[in-house]
Amino acid sequence: MSAADTSVQDAVSHLYRNHHSWLFGWLRSRLGCAENAADLTQDTFARLLASRRVLEAREPRAYLSTVAKGLLINWYQRQSLERAYLDALAVLPDELAPPPEQRLLVLETLHEIDAMLDSLPERVRRTFLLSQLEGMKYEAIAVELGVSLGSVKRYMQQAFRQCLELMA
Repeated sequence: MSAADTSVQDAVSHLYRNHHSWLFGWLRSRLGCAENAADLTQDTFARLLASRRVLEAREPRAYLSTVAKGLLINWYQRQSLERAYLDALAVLPDELAPPPEQRLLVLETLHEIDAMLDSLPERVRRTFLLSQLEGMKYEAIAVELGVSLGSVKRYMQQAFRQCLELMA
């Protein structure tokens, strides 16, 4: 283990000992659930272990809350996506509803797609969604977004490249 890795571990360990209870309480007050707050607290410290930026933190609680807010936003997005999927399943007749194992696979895939879409720049994401979900032609997308046809083609290439990376 390198000295830098040891420094990161020491910094996270120090933050954990001194601020774990505070962060847990902060998350619990926002979530209203101790179990989810505990999970997100651990996720926050796991994220810090993977980051060298923890060594630069001057205000520990501000830094922890910033990292935790990002995780909290992702958590809410996941919950919303899962709720939408389960709501869609609820209106299906029982014989058409997928088995639990398949539901889990679909949810995992939806989360991966959502993460991929979130990683795209706004115009690229919008172009991709207009094309793939709305069925719009590239020319119509160019007019809708006020960009050139060449830009739409570049945006689509970027989105498809991201999809291929996700699949790999």
